Amino acid sequence: MKKNLIELKRELNFLYRIAQSVHSLQLNELLKEIVKIANQVTKSDSCLIYIFDREKQTLGLRASKNPHKDLLQRVTMKLGEGITGWVAKEKKPVAIGEGAAKDPRFKFFRSLPEDRFEAFLSVPIINKIGIVGVINVQHKKKHEHTDMEINLLSAIGKLVGGAVENALLIEESIALKEALEMRKIIERAKGILMKRKNISEQEAYRQIQKESMDSRKSLKEVSEALILADRLNLKGLP
Repeated sequence: MKKNLIELKRELNFLYRIAQSVHSLQLNELLKEIVKIANQVTKSDSCLIYIFDREKQTLGLRASKNPHKDLLQRVTMKLGEGITGWVAKEKKPVAIGEGAAKDPRFKFFRSLPEDRFEAFLSVPIINKIGIVGVINVQHKKKHEHTDMEINLLSAIGKLVGGAVENALLIEESIALKEALEMRKIIERAKGILMKRKNISEQEAYRQIQKESMDSRKSLKEVSEALILADRLNLKGLP
């Protein structure tokens, strides 16, 4: 009984620290912190976090304990697809101690070495609205997941759900603001070309696109350079 109380106190203190630390973080920082926390709980060889896109009804890889920068936001699966999709759809954890890839729900990605690992624990990230994402932790060798691991990781998934949702909204807001600012810059650059060369809006945009491809610079960079050249009374595209 005394041991159980000590473990319970440790778990509660652990959850309290999480609640105090995650709500002020931006999305990427928040997901890194969740990966760190999940690894502390399970001592896993891998931790992957998938975020749910409600519009597309898909789960996309957004964070990883092991470096997978080229795969982030490229590895996706539909709701209900694979163990990860099943966990998201059913909002229930799945714990497999050995032979995870043999589970009929398992979806194999050749680009993810973790898919060859033996043990697999997956829990949903949820909030009041519903599913937000999924936390997957894996062990290279067989691993018996304790009730404490499963329950604590599941609790973490519930505890961080609101913070992840808020961080996603902030990220979307920033992306929208940046898109609007870029559109204004391109519109201004088109106006300069239209006036200078007496061409149509479509032709002005085509010239900006061509310069972007030729110079391997973004449309925003080309437009900003054109606006600067106009200010300095220079001729021609940058």
